[in-house]
Amino acid sequence: MIRRTFLGTAAAVMLSTAAFAGGHSMDIVDTAVGAGTFNTLVAAVQAAGLEDTLRGDGPFTVFAPTDEAFAALPEGTVESLLMEENLDQLVAILTYHVVPGAVMSGDLSDGMMATTVQGGEIEIGTMDGVTVNGANVVAADIEASNGVIHVIDAVILPSM
Repeated sequence: MIRRTFLGTAAAVMLSTAAFAGGHSMDIVDTAVGAGTFNTLVAAVQAAGLEDTLRGDGPFTVFAPTDEAFAALPEGTVESLLMEENLDQLVAILTYHVVPGAVMSGDLSDGMMATTVQGGEIEIGTMDGVTVNGANVVAADIEASNGVIHVIDAVILPSM
């Protein structure tokens, strides 16, 4: 628990520094790039053709898995998803991590359901820390010029 709290605090400090530079002048993509812990997510967003969307007006709420979260997937999963023939599946997974609007942690309640851009629903838990479909939120409310990022420790997958 202490390790999770420390890691979450460290991630929040890193992201907050990047996000608050210039008064939220960086969009969600730039904020993620600046953090340095979302290289896989950013590469996937670019491969899926979603970069311009996440640089758009928004607002968006992104539940952003870290590089470690992607590394925890079965071996070869990320490489397979990045193949052109799996583009639809990659887009579905990535858009499952995005909710329209800026949803701050204070807006969340236990058992709350939120419809994602992908069209599926995610469930928010607030008992013993905040979770999204069972993934732990390790840093919350990282503001960007076009929305907010909540860092999660696992990749959440839609029903397919």
